[in-house]
Amino acid sequence: MLLITGVVAAAILIVAVLPVIWGMVGTFSSASATTDRSMRTDFKIVTTYSDYSATPAPAGATLQVWMKNTGTARFALSEISSADVFFGKSDSFGRANYTSVPPLRSAAHLKWWYIFNPPPGGTDLNQNGIWDPGETLEIDSFSQSVGKVGDPVYFQFTLPNSVTRSLEFTAA
Repeated sequence: MLLITGVVAAAILIVAVLPVIWGMVGTFSSASATTDRSMRTDFKIVTTYSDYSATPAPAGATLQVWMKNTGTARFALSEISSADVFFGKSDSFGRANYTSVPPLRSAAHLKWWYIFNPPPGGTDLNQNGIWDPGETLEIDSFSQSVGKVGDPVYFQFTLPNSVTRSLEFTAA
């Protein structure tokens, strides 16, 4: 009788506890992979360029930012287009919407796009369509909120895994 009770108790314990343990293993494994990717992600803002112009209308600043992938993680172009870009005058910046085609100067919405083409002229060194370590990505945008030459400009780029770089500079 004691032996049967022990076997039944062990079976109940296995049926109740093992699924919870396997579920926790999956959760820890997923969290570990996400943390590993974030730790391997690093990029630096190499340089910036802004060009304020009142003509053609509408007046505003075109921004170009070059960033180098200095980490070990690689990013597909779909991940780059899912990034968040914030840009504008330091006290009135906004979130820009991604567009795959560079728009004409437009008052409608703050937009950003990237340039990542094969050489010559591009920065996809091995022409695989992935932002690999050592490659440079160019982000372009247009904002009307930059009122004049000399205004402080804020730029922030956030990858889908929440790694962020930001910079404040002066509009030229």
